[in-house]
Amino acid sequence: MGTDMGERAEITDFDIPAYMQELGRKARSAARVGGRSETAVRNSALNAIADAVLADRAYLAAENYKDMKAGRLSGLDDALLDRLELTDARIDVMADGLRQVAGLPDPVGAISQLDYRPSGIQVGRMRVPLGVIGIIYESRPNVTADAAALCLKSGNACILRGGSEALHSNQAVARCIRKGLQQAGLPEALVQVVETTNRVAVGELLKMEEFVDVIVPRGGKGLIERVISESRIPVIKHLDGVCHTYIDEHADLEKAIRVAYNAKTQRYGTCNTMETLLVSVAVAEQVLPPLGEMYREAGVELRGCERSCEILDDAVVATSDDWDKEYLAPILAVRVVDGLDEAMDHISEHGSQHTDVIITENISHARRFLREVDSSSVMVNASSRFADGFEYGLGAEIGISTDKLHARGPVGLEGLTTLKFVVFGDGHIRA
Repeated sequence: MGTDMGERAEITDFDIPAYMQELGRKARSAARVGGRSETAVRNSALNAIADAVLADRAYLAAENYKDMKAGRLSGLDDALLDRLELTDARIDVMADGLRQVAGLPDPVGAISQLDYRPSGIQVGRMRVPLGVIGIIYESRPNVTADAAALCLKSGNACILRGGSEALHSNQAVARCIRKGLQQAGLPEALVQVVETTNRVAVGELLKMEEFVDVIVPRGGKGLIERVISESRIPVIKHLDGVCHTYIDEHADLEKAIRVAYNAKTQRYGTCNTMETLLVSVAVAEQVLPPLGEMYREAGVELRGCERSCEILDDAVVATSDDWDKEYLAPILAVRVVDGLDEAMDHISEHGSQHTDVIITENISHARRFLREVDSSSVMVNASSRFADGFEYGLGAEIGISTDKLHARGPVGLEGLTTLKFVVFGDGHIRA
């Protein structure tokens, strides 16, 4: 398997099935240790990993340079190269993130809803780790540290499979993680980073239901579609982030313009970025011209319905496909609607159940929107860009879930645990 501490050679294709099975066996064994470990020990490991990240700053940068050079030669676009790069500041952020997770409350072992039953027994629910989590992701080496931190803090073992473009960077981060686990006296197998870029490894991971309890994909639509179709293991995922902002006829227009602009332009390549703007016909003539000018100055291309194109001179006519697009780019679909019901109908038909927003001062409209829009995050008078674990007070997140079972919305520490019933008796027997 090569040498330790980051000098590991990539394994051969022939070894992949056996290699993945070995990772699974080690993870399952380590998960028992992680689940029973004390909070202080896990926090110690996280802080030690952060120390290792800072101490190995030069090594991380050198390994990342190899990936950046290869990425440029292979023609990766600027957006992907930006995600891939580990700058000095990003290394600092990575270490800070590990320490922040260490500072979060530990959900493991908490007992809730403890109550006496007529029989005299006490019944409650205890929060426990999921077990072994397989995480498949692309591009960003910081995800290696973030995912490891959240899984470790919540008492889980994890198997991490990063993108081929970040192989050297991910293995460098993995070296820091192993150092921290060693220092805290925890098994290295609590966090294992797959050492091959071959896609066969992904297929093997998705079949390892004996060892892996849940799969979390983080990446593009193609990756997530493959995971959904091939996995034998439950998946926490979202497929698309087709997020809407609806400007209601009762909106504060200054507020609406500020929120709608931020929701699109604060960052383009994220799943919580607005992709479609819906505007009530009652205020379209007032709100679209100033918004259109602001988007134009920001370089955003507008694709509108017939009514919005009559108001926005530079908008191109949207096709039917535009309403279902997650652009992840400076492109925005715009539609003028008759009112709240048509807006919610549009969201129901074209949305991805990720994040949807209403801008309104009408409490009845706000309450209807909150109740009737079936998305993992529904907001009133706030930018969709707030839909992430940090902004929700979770400290961090491992991803966004649009599923309805187990976790929904940003998945933080609590989302990486589950509940089991616990019963306390004193020699009680059933009559």
